[in-house]
Amino acid sequence: MSSLGTDGGGATYNSVSGDAVVVGPLLMAQHIEGIQLPPAAPAAPPCQGPPPTRVFVNRTEELAGLRDAALALAADPQPGVVMVVGVGGVGKTQLVAQAVRRELTRLFPDGQLYVDLEDHRRDGAVDLAAVLGGFLRALGVHKDYVPGRLAERTALFRSVAAPLRLLVKVDNVQHAPEARALVPPQGLLVVTGRRALPSLLMDGAVLIDVAPLDDRAGTELVRRWYADADEGTAADVVRLCAGHPLALRAAVEWLAARPQLTLDDVVRDLTAGRYGTGDDGAREAMGVAMGASGGAAQDGVGEAVDAVLDAVVAEVSDDTRHLYDLFGVLPGTTATADLLRAVGATRVDAGLGELLSSRLAVLAESADRPLRYRLHDVVRAHARQCARALPEERRRSLLRLVVDFYADAAAHGDALVLGARFRIQPPPVRPLAELGAKEALFTGGADALEWLDAERDNLQAVIRIAADEGWHQEVWRLCESLWALYHSRKHLADCVESGLLGIEAAQHEARPDVEIRMRNQVARAAYELGDLDRAEAQLDAAAGLLELAGDPRLSGVVWESRGLIALARGRSEESLHAMGERAEEARQLFERALAANRAVPDPHGVVVQSYNVAQALVAGERWTDALGVLDEAAEVARTTGDEPMLPRIDLVRAQSFVGLGSLDRAVAATVAAADRAASLKQFAKLDQALELLAALADRAEDRPLRAACEEKLRELRRNMGLEPPAAPPA
Repeated sequence: MSSLGTDGGGATYNSVSGDAVVVGPLLMAQHIEGIQLPPAAPAAPPCQGPPPTRVFVNRTEELAGLRDAALALAADPQPGVVMVVGVGGVGKTQLVAQAVRRELTRLFPDGQLYVDLEDHRRDGAVDLAAVLGGFLRALGVHKDYVPGRLAERTALFRSVAAPLRLLVKVDNVQHAPEARALVPPQGLLVVTGRRALPSLLMDGAVLIDVAPLDDRAGTELVRRWYADADEGTAADVVRLCAGHPLALRAAVEWLAARPQLTLDDVVRDLTAGRYGTGDDGAREAMGVAMGASGGAAQDGVGEAVDAVLDAVVAEVSDDTRHLYDLFGVLPGTTATADLLRAVGATRVDAGLGELLSSRLAVLAESADRPLRYRLHDVVRAHARQCARALPEERRRSLLRLVVDFYADAAAHGDALVLGARFRIQPPPVRPLAELGAKEALFTGGADALEWLDAERDNLQAVIRIAADEGWHQEVWRLCESLWALYHSRKHLADCVESGLLGIEAAQHEARPDVEIRMRNQVARAAYELGDLDRAEAQLDAAAGLLELAGDPRLSGVVWESRGLIALARGRSEESLHAMGERAEEARQLFERALAANRAVPDPHGVVVQSYNVAQALVAGERWTDALGVLDEAAEVARTTGDEPMLPRIDLVRAQSFVGLGSLDRAVAATVAAADRAASLKQFAKLDQALELLAALADRAEDRPLRAACEEKLRELRRNMGLEPPAAPPA
């Protein structure tokens, strides 16, 4: 018997099925009121984005423009957009950080959200669903409540942010639609980019143009960093660096680490072109990274930055230079110390320290534990050009170490997140402890999921590079392992992209079993995105390979996905007859999947497919048959410890009782589902149970129970972040 028993003294109850019971209406309401919910997240507003530096000069006009635009927009409940435009590394992000510290925090007190779109850009397109998912979680929305589709995430973001005065800061915007999708309903969006976007200007965006520092401002900046600098020498450095703050900072940081040298030495070496590469390709790439359009002034800035970076890199230690080359080889944008050690780097901590002190690398913001390092995109372009000088065999060997590290780490993460699910690939050879030098990469399922999510962009880049290099086994291994991430965090576009590469990899290896799995993953993502035709096309191709597959569970996953699509199509049918035909089609498909899992046997698969069969029976109005199947599924789940399936089973059982007209038993089953979901922290299922229970209470005219459900729903959704946090007191 569950906690729905006879507490309350003498209340009557009748057995429903398993351990669900029917109790008196008052006790039902009291039980719902007593369900324990997680506490609400702290009400502190998010404060994301790079911090301001202590040393900052000039930019008076630009700061005034930002302030005036923000003041005007703060007085208007309508959202506003400010575009900060300039070449790469000119100081756009730091300008915004300074404006935030001086004025904008006060004007937009409900929080600051930040994203660099370069971390989410692939083949020129930005994964806006991933960006909005990060924003929603930063605003306190629980991960279980973040929907999968872009349209749904956009709608939820607008709902949650509607009453908030938010400042949204977005770096590296290239196209107007990227910006429009991230405008807060009544806040300010500040975007940085390398060129103005005319369509945003036509929408009313305010333009702030950031040019390189002039001689006076640049000289002041150099002398604040290097107090002993002669004014004339400092001015020479500014001219040689073309007034570019990134180049100036790198040059002075490099000098600070070499007390035996003077600023005159820097001027002499840069003037002599001692460190120039003479590589037109490198300069061209640098110009692209900086956003140069071919003008002489911008070409001069690119050459100046190139020369300074050459000088800085030429003087670092051999170990640090090796790290710099590794950053140039890495397919992603960030790296952890564990990854760098895994690809053969030595003295990693010292080398990272030197890269940080030389301003070649910065710490990247990350939600999970490991520190992540990244190069500024201008520096990254330089590092990638330097890495091209590596022998091809050396470059490929380094890439292979990166791919192997991520393939093993993702496999361990998958095992912790999804447990003993059916997998084609064998367990990784390297134990998890070998992948982390000082501590494990992650220690449990929740920790592993956070790590996978934090590494998501790197993992996608690794899959693409492995496909390019022809490492087919690693491609599909990564794709299979990442289902844990794709399914849990609804990165559905990622699932489709990588799955298509996984299909190609399977075909190269003549692995029909792998191809079936990859096609099924793409189909499931397309199904959740609402693209049923695409999902069915993938399953048709997979079904044609089933005769070549050895494990019957592969047939099971295909029949299951087909059954889900049949149910989805049935819900959209207009006639009852057509709905019934779709329900029967789904039942037959789920029965085939159930038989495949019994043949192995796979107890979890048996429970899942029995649950699916019951759903199809309910859709076909075969209520009594559904109850029999659910009782068997619940018994297997209890026997094998598959507790997470029990709330789902109870909810379908409740629907069966509704169909039979037994409201009291439907209420009892729904309360049991709510009880179990709460104990298992399945908050989305708890929400579903409470919503159904409120509707049942309304039908039964049980006002206390309905009131208890509605109040508990409000509390749950408030604690899950669907209502915005209260603004801090003025």
